[in-house]
Amino acid sequence: MEQIRKQYKKILSDYIGNQSESDLYIGQNFIKRMIQKNVTPEEVISIHKQVLEEIYDDIPQTVLHGYDFLIEVMVHFGLKVQEHQALLAKQEELRIEMDIATKIQNLLLETEIPNPPSIDIGMLSIPLRKMNGDYVHFMHDKGRYLSAAVTDVVGKGVPAALCMSMVKYGLDTLEYANSNPSYVLEVLNRIIEKSIDDSMFVSLCYLRYNLKTDVLTWSSAGHEPSLYYNAEKEEFYDLESKGLLLGILPETKYTQQDIQLRDGDLVIVMTDGVTDFRNKEEFDSREIIKELALANRHLTAQEMCETIHKALQKLHDFKLEDDFTLVIIKK
Repeated sequence: MEQIRKQYKKILSDYIGNQSESDLYIGQNFIKRMIQKNVTPEEVISIHKQVLEEIYDDIPQTVLHGYDFLIEVMVHFGLKVQEHQALLAKQEELRIEMDIATKIQNLLLETEIPNPPSIDIGMLSIPLRKMNGDYVHFMHDKGRYLSAAVTDVVGKGVPAALCMSMVKYGLDTLEYANSNPSYVLEVLNRIIEKSIDDSMFVSLCYLRYNLKTDVLTWSSAGHEPSLYYNAEKEEFYDLESKGLLLGILPETKYTQQDIQLRDGDLVIVMTDGVTDFRNKEEFDSREIIKELALANRHLTAQEMCETIHKALQKLHDFKLEDDFTLVIIKK
């Protein structure tokens, strides 16, 4: 430290005498070397005070007391800087872990949209944050049946993603697309009730479509009601099915219902992130979605999903406040 003090005295004396840019540049580079030697801010001020006392004999005591005060303040400042740097390092570590978790989630929950000859399917699922609290799962046995599960976990972040993996596990154990929707929900409910925290719940709409008879069967566990458009009558109907959220009671029973789809009919399945107009209470969100679907029914199902999403984004001033998931099935 004595060597540093001597060097600093020479640099400071030169600057006081000349006040040149070159002397200032030398001082700035010297400070960089002091940082490399782990000299703290309060030690720099202490060295500066000592050197001034050596250069000048008549420095008022009030000025020296001011330096003493600054040294004490900088001790506290240095501690706060260290805490801030530690926090930044922790945040970066969490960001990296979240990126890895997001990639794993995307890989584990990846689903392929089926393309059977008699119907057109579109799907769009956009998370509000990195981790998606919504999930869409398709099963197609390449023969008679096609099924779709649209899921929304009450919660966000990593806990919701872990819960979603349990939903996927349960759906994968069923294996077949021809299972009754009510049975699927009862199986998933038992799995989720045993596997997740009491504070987390799952809403889910499960649909099974018979490709031979064009009968759509659905069941719901506390999920946003789907919309059914009857092309012949040119009217929309809510596909109501009142069932308890998954994960609340282990022995919950679920009902299921059927509708016959005909050419031009379509079904819109969504999570509440699509219909939640928190800052637009004057609007009827479901009526807006009906209008958008009706105006764009000439498009493919995928184009309809994307067009509706863009329109709702614009209506919300591009500030959607929840995960956005939309599935459209067109006959």
